[in-house]
Amino acid sequence: MDRQERIDLIIDHYENPRHFGPLQPADVVHSGNNPACGDLVTVYVRADGNGGPVALAFQGQGCTISQAAASMAMEMLHGLTLAQIDAATAESLLERLGPDIAAARQRCATLAFDAVKHACQALNDRSIVSPRLVHADQLADFAMEVRDGMAGVNV
Repeated sequence: MDRQERIDLIIDHYENPRHFGPLQPADVVHSGNNPACGDLVTVYVRADGNGGPVALAFQGQGCTISQAAASMAMEMLHGLTLAQIDAATAESLLERLGPDIAAARQRCATLAFDAVKHACQALNDRSIVSPRLVHADQLADFAMEVRDGMAGVNV
């Protein structure tokens, strides 16, 4: 895939995100942020309980790379088992984004992938008994707090 095809893919995922919106019911809800860029991603995970496929969804706001990569990560990991997600690495996601883009924006690119890994680990550990639901207005409030906290910070 050449650079322009990668850019087109990123724009397509940003404008038409896959697996976007709350997943009801979710077994685990996990949020991650990137204060340096103002990115915020919340992932929803539902497992079948028997080691079978996992359903994933996300909500978020932020830069094009973080939101497109979140969509790409959901597409890549949705339907895998917890064990397969545990064994997965971000390398194939970073490869799809392209080495030049991924190298410059790695934290943005892996935010949702890392959130899914943490949520699935929590599910494996059974350390989260019930999901912490995050509603859109709470998500917006949190994003404003992050932005307000970053006022005057040069990054």
